Amino acid sequence: MADCIRVPLLLVLMCILLSVHPIRGENNFVAKAAVKADNPQNPPGGPGPAAVNPGAAERNLGAGASLPRRRSAGWKLAEEAVCREDLTRLCPKHSWNNNLALLECLQDRKEETEIAAECNHLLWNYKLNLTTDSKFESVAVEVCKTTISQIKECAAEELGKGYLVSCLVDHRGNISDYQCNQYITKMTSIVFSDYRLICGFMDKCRDDINTLHCGSISTGEKDVHSQGEVIACLEKGLVREAEEQPGAHAIKEECKKSIMRVAELSSDDFHLDRYLYFACREDRERFCENTLAGEGRVYKCLFNHKFEEAMSERCREALTTRQKLIAQDYKVSYSLAKACKSDLRKYRCSADSSMPRAREARLSYLLLCLESAVHRGRVVSGECQGEMMDYRRMLMEDFSLSPEIVLHCRSEIEGHCSGLHRKGRTLHCLMRVGRGDMGAIEPNCQRALQNLMQEADPGADYRIDRALNEACESVIQTACKHIRNGDPMILSCLMEHLYTDKMVEDCEHRLLELQYFIARDWKLDPILYKKCQGDAARLCHTHGWNETSEMMPPGTIFSCLYRHAYRSVEQGRRLSRDCKVEVQRILHQRALDVKLDPELQRLCMTDLGKWCSEKTEAGQELECLQDHLEDLVSDCRDVVGNLTELESEDIQIEALLMRACEPVIQAHCHEVADNQIDTGDLMDCLVQNKHQKEMNEKCAVGVTHFQLIQIKDFRFSYKFKTACKEDVLKLCPNIKKKVDVVICLSTTVRNDTLQDAKEQRVSVKCRKQLRVEEVEMSEDIRLEPELYESCKQDINKLCQNVAFGNAQVIECLKENKRDLTQRCHQRIFKLQEVEMVDPELDYQLMRVCKHMIRRFCTESEGKNVLQCLKQNKNSELMDPKCKQMITKRQITQNTDYRLNPVLRKACKADIPKFCQPILNRATADTELEGQVISCLKLKYADQRLSPDCEDQIRVILQESALDYRLDPQLQLHCTQEISRLCPEEAAAQEQTGQVEECLKVNLLKIKQEGCKKEVLNMLKESKADIFVDPVLHTACALDIKHQCAAIPPGKGRQMSCLMEALQDKRVRLQPECKKRLQDRIDMWSYAAKVAPAEGFSDLAMQVMTSPSKNYILTVIGAGVALLFLMGLLCGRFTKRVTQELKDR
Repeated sequence: MADCIRVPLLLVLMCILLSVHPIRGENNFVAKAAVKADNPQNPPGGPGPAAVNPGAAERNLGAGASLPRRRSAGWKLAEEAVCREDLTRLCPKHSWNNNLALLECLQDRKEETEIAAECNHLLWNYKLNLTTDSKFESVAVEVCKTTISQIKECAAEELGKGYLVSCLVDHRGNISDYQCNQYITKMTSIVFSDYRLICGFMDKCRDDINTLHCGSISTGEKDVHSQGEVIACLEKGLVREAEEQPGAHAIKEECKKSIMRVAELSSDDFHLDRYLYFACREDRERFCENTLAGEGRVYKCLFNHKFEEAMSERCREALTTRQKLIAQDYKVSYSLAKACKSDLRKYRCSADSSMPRAREARLSYLLLCLESAVHRGRVVSGECQGEMMDYRRMLMEDFSLSPEIVLHCRSEIEGHCSGLHRKGRTLHCLMRVGRGDMGAIEPNCQRALQNLMQEADPGADYRIDRALNEACESVIQTACKHIRNGDPMILSCLMEHLYTDKMVEDCEHRLLELQYFIARDWKLDPILYKKCQGDAARLCHTHGWNETSEMMPPGTIFSCLYRHAYRSVEQGRRLSRDCKVEVQRILHQRALDVKLDPELQRLCMTDLGKWCSEKTEAGQELECLQDHLEDLVSDCRDVVGNLTELESEDIQIEALLMRACEPVIQAHCHEVADNQIDTGDLMDCLVQNKHQKEMNEKCAVGVTHFQLIQIKDFRFSYKFKTACKEDVLKLCPNIKKKVDVVICLSTTVRNDTLQDAKEQRVSVKCRKQLRVEEVEMSEDIRLEPELYESCKQDINKLCQNVAFGNAQVIECLKENKRDLTQRCHQRIFKLQEVEMVDPELDYQLMRVCKHMIRRFCTESEGKNVLQCLKQNKNSELMDPKCKQMITKRQITQNTDYRLNPVLRKACKADIPKFCQPILNRATADTELEGQVISCLKLKYADQRLSPDCEDQIRVILQESALDYRLDPQLQLHCTQEISRLCPEEAAAQEQTGQVEECLKVNLLKIKQEGCKKEVLNMLKESKADIFVDPVLHTACALDIKHQCAAIPPGKGRQMSCLMEALQDKRVRLQPECKKRLQDRIDMWSYAAKVAPAEGFSDLAMQVMTSPSKNYILTVIGAGVALLFLMGLLCGRFTKRVTQELKDR
């Protein structure tokens, strides 16, 4: 058996030598070897070494098969009668004189060509004698004399035991002599023509051959061409066992070793794999005609064409079997074993020689070990990397080469992916099942797919995935042509163009299927691994590229990395800059599809099915989860919350949103977008420019959605969280919703301001950011959930055609305030109250009057902006739209004194003093419709208000005298009369008091008592100050300047001056002024008749403002004097009578 142990070592190098084509009849050394083997001492049919093979004992095949006992040294096969006809018919004439050439010709004939049984037996015995004859050593010594002397190990071998040739085979790589090479090459082809000629093979595999019914081991029952089928049958049995197929036979370990050894020895030239050679002979001519034999080149060529339509099924099956053997032992691939030999030794990936089928021999182990070296930055030869890429592509093309896939994914393949095995389609189908697109997948199958992804490592080069390469070729040529072919960044480029016009549907599907598995193991993204392996080891305690840890599985490493990516300097343990850039890149890609985030998909699977089953468009699933944040299970809510919090700091993670917002970013936000570190600035910029012309609908919807999500938790607003975190913990503990936190902090700030606190409890940086948040919330009613819920019914009824955003819905509700439901009305009133105290929160006012504020109010505080605008309302430089908005706010303020903070403060004592009955009648939740202000107006006419309050009421009177809409009571009671009597004046774009003048002139025509009373009040108010009567003031402006310049305005002083001038015949007033004054006297006279004084104060006021004031005062004075005299006389008389009574 010693010979049997050494013969395989001989054969392994024999197979390598077939890179040189056999030479028929031209090599004297080979012919000489054949002659020596035919010497009479050991005839082919006689005893001797052949006796070691049991099949050699069966020689009873007829006289034709017997060879002469004695033969000359020149014995030739061509001279044997049993073979003469066959060789004459099949072999060229020039080969007849060379026994080995004839032997090769006959054994490589086409299958359909028959050879006589006697000739078959003669040939087999001849080959057996050749392979076991010790004379070969003497030939080897002669042919390889120079080589033996150069190789010390071979020179030391003992002759006569068959070891010399084995040694030469072992050192084949060092043999440079051509003749020696040719000798071993020729012998190899002879041995592999029949498995029985391989020493020891039949002994080790006899039982398995019979059990698997692989064919007879008796001479003559199988012709020489069918012997390769025995090996093929055993190889298939070995594959079935590895795949744990039902009914698979367990082959004995020593037979397994022999099968793999035979496969290894035949890896040099496909001629040596007899079954594959005959199965693929025509395919070789079709696809690999120009491919030289040797070094596994023909195998590789056939592998590359395995899935061509013209490839025969039998050849494809044979190639697949051989590929499966390579998957079990990489040494079955000659080219891979040769190319990577030094690298395997260098990085300690070599198999244990004592365990020929150990784990280290598997192709997957070799790939993982060498890929690990490459990913660690070690040098692996280019030739080896090229071979590795070929076999990685092979694994991705045919799922059946991975026993784990075949074993664990059998039901998924049968149920979803049958008939798609070519070009990687079945594998991608399984990957699609693994994504959850086609039902559930077994955990073992999922694990097998993940392992295959690591072995093939398609993330390093997209070309490894043939299905992806073919599907995405057009996209790569257009969108990614600037990237070097095969660069790992090609996949990132494809992801960047996902869901764009350049992407095609088939590429999109293949890309997402692959990225699903890459996303579950951070090591499968080579750029990420390269940049972050140091950080991962330092922060996440990772192991080597091909090592795993149950404590830190691959899927959790990236979660660890991105948690450290956004740490502040104070928090420490941050990622390196290069690593953070890659983490951000991956996050951007994952935002495209929720299934690319393993943690999110795992924890939110139930919620996705419950809430988001109909959300199938790109990016919709995450938005759906964010919308239902409060309804999610705890674990899912946490992971969605963490991701949303991350987005608030770096909104560029939202790749789809960034793509939609590209125009507005380029126009308005390019500076912050270019920053490597985004701390919420980009989203702030998008919010601020949400209504620019560059803003498209998709971007606006995305930005608004993010704003709506932010109100669910203050942590979702990065800048707000950073600025106010400590304040929230101190002042608003246990409050989570952002809107509630804003209200809490705003209330604290407002209370501190109103109470003139020495120190504000809310920090300066928080107050500054709080202002930003309040302004943003005022832009869209949906950002204030309580207000939105309270008014949803009214919005649907009154504002259904009004778009959200720009505070348009809120403005619509304000304009329809009278028609609102009580609950909504109360909310809107409270909102207006806040806005009037702090006009910067009035989004519409600030938007419409933005430029006017810059022009007129740059020095004004935020709370005084509206007051400043009112003061400049009638400026020629005032924008008409802004002026209209100011008027709206003035109308709102005059409806209720509580909406005018300046008036409320100035009249704090006057309102309860003079208008308490109105306050008593009103409820806390109702508006006063201008009643309190009307009350104060009347007291202003009576000159009974405090100076501060009087000043404010004068301003209101002056403003409302120019625009009737600023007088809520007048508008309330006189709407119909104005429409009937003054339609033209009311329709004027610019209100200059013409409506009020029209009502005064038509006082006698007014039918409604309420309206008439309001007009009379106007007349009464006009007596107190000429500024309250703009028509009269305009007509008499020149006369006031000439006649009353020294008289200060207010308290009716200038009006009295004009009346005295009217009575003085020496003074000549302007005709228009004189006419208007006379009209006013008539109106006042009528007013006095219609509305007599209600008290002494009213009477005194009427007297003081009467044109006959002097006359009336004279009469009153005379009457008082007369009463005084009468009192004196009566007093003397009564006193005298009383004295007389006392004297009695």
